[in-house]
Amino acid sequence: MSENNITHLRGSKPCPICKKQSVKKYHPFCSIRCADVDLNRWLSGVYAIPVSDEETNETDEFA
Repeated sequence: MSENNITHLRGSKPCPICKKQSVKKYHPFCSIRCADVDLNRWLSGVYAIPVSDEETNETDEFA
């Protein structure tokens, strides 16, 4: 089946890092550079989920 026969159900979204048009090869990013920037952010803890003090106290009770 050729690439031309594929019907995409959703439009492409912009790259979440630089807002340029995303590329299928690096989806959802536009380039390997933006994919690496995102990976670095994950590994350095930039995308950490915030925890409230109440949640921390509840887990301490069961430890």
